[in-house]
Amino acid sequence: MTRYALAVDIGGTKMEAALVDEHGVLVDRSRSRQATGRAATAASLDAAVVAIVEHALGALPVDAELVGAGVGSAGPVDRIAGSITPVNMPLARGYGLVDAVRAAASAILGRTLPTRLGHDGGALALAESWLGATQGAGASLSIVVSTGVGGGFVVNGAYIPGATGNAGHLGQVRREGGLTLEEIASGPASAAWAQQQGWGGATTGEDLARDAAAGDRLARAAIERSARAVGEALADAATLVDLDVVAIGGGFSRVSPDYIDLVQEALTASAVHEYSRRTRVVRSGLADEGPLIGAAALVLR
Repeated sequence: MTRYALAVDIGGTKMEAALVDEHGVLVDRSRSRQATGRAATAASLDAAVVAIVEHALGALPVDAELVGAGVGSAGPVDRIAGSITPVNMPLARGYGLVDAVRAAASAILGRTLPTRLGHDGGALALAESWLGATQGAGASLSIVVSTGVGGGFVVNGAYIPGATGNAGHLGQVRREGGLTLEEIASGPASAAWAQQQGWGGATTGEDLARDAAAGDRLARAAIERSARAVGEALADAATLVDLDVVAIGGGFSRVSPDYIDLVQEALTASAVHEYSRRTRVVRSGLADEGPLIGAAALVLR
């Protein structure tokens, strides 16, 4: 009998759920999403969780063994309490995410589903190490550059959650001018910076990508600024942890075809030691399925 997990991924823009089998394959038609955003509240998140869990479980094969639910969330997270304090959803601080997922699943299954919480960067790191771009690496970091910036470490095949489950929160590392990396390099932050410099576009990474491809120098400068900040932060991480490889995913990492190359250049230029300069930067091997596969891996692996 094939083992399955209910996978839930929650970020600053959206939440998604799907069923994932023991081979890391998403079940057809099990995936759906709901919006989150800065205005998200406990009540709106409750409703969204019910909707995506109901949709996912509706695609559960008749003969499936559903072993649990894995939940990856923007953090910080509290694994013991099962709650989150997401930077990008200030009205949802302390939200009981594990209880919400467990209750939504129990209402359908008629039993309590074991549920495990991790932060989304850690979930991505698990997925990349299992099936993605960091397979076989001795020490790897996987990060997301999107509405927020976060990551997770895997060393010798083992996910390193840290003391509280929040290891890898690269986006909250301080950079130039006292700003965090997320406040410099994320998609919304990059668009806001470009507007401050006189760019006439809207507030999304898609607008930056379009205008940069058309030759707009300010849109291009915002992309280069983001990549440089990410690369410099990764040089610090590589110095601390002695990384083989860093995998980068997330919507904003695809803002230009050479974004990964720009990050690599900044890491190599910024790293002080030869061992940290040798760290490779690669694109995520799992595209936009990575966070869900990683959430499932919290219970399947």
